[in-house]
Amino acid sequence: MQAWFARLDRREQLSLLVLAVVVGLYLVWVLLWSPLAAMRDRMAEQNTATAAALVRVDTLVAELQQARTAAGPGGQQRSNLTALVNQSTGRFGLSVNRLQPGSRGDLQVRLENARFADLIAWLHQLELGEGLLLEEVAITQAGSAGFVNATIRIGQGL
Repeated sequence: MQAWFARLDRREQLSLLVLAVVVGLYLVWVLLWSPLAAMRDRMAEQNTATAAALVRVDTLVAELQQARTAAGPGGQQRSNLTALVNQSTGRFGLSVNRLQPGSRGDLQVRLENARFADLIAWLHQLELGEGLLLEEVAITQAGSAGFVNATIRIGQGL
C-alpha cells in the first residue's frame, strides 16, 4: 500500500489525504456524534416530562396539605368520624356492637343482626352523602333471613 501511495504524484497524494480526513470525520460524525446528540435530545425531552410531572405532584401535595389543615388535627377528625357514625347508624335504625379507631385515622365498625336493606342504605349515605371512604366491607349472613353481620372499615375521604 505504501509503495502504491509513493508512486502517486504529490497532488494525488494530497487529494487522497484530504479525502481520508473527510471520510474519517464523516465516520466520527455518523458513528459517535449523531447517536450521542439523539440520546441527548431524548434525555432532554424526558427531563422536561419529569419536571412537568413533578410540578403536578407538588400541586397535588399542596392541595392535600391544605385539605388536611382545613380538616383540623387528627384527633378531631377521628372524633368527628365517630360522632358521624353514631348519629348516622341511629338514623338508619342500626345498632353498633363495636366501634374501634384505627392507627391511620380510620374507624372499624361492627354491626350484628342488621337489616340488609338498612345497612346498604347507610353505606350509601356514608359514601355518597358524607364523602367518606369505605375501605373494607365484610358482610355475612346472620341467623334470620334478611339480616346480616357486617364489619366495615371507614376512612376519611378528601
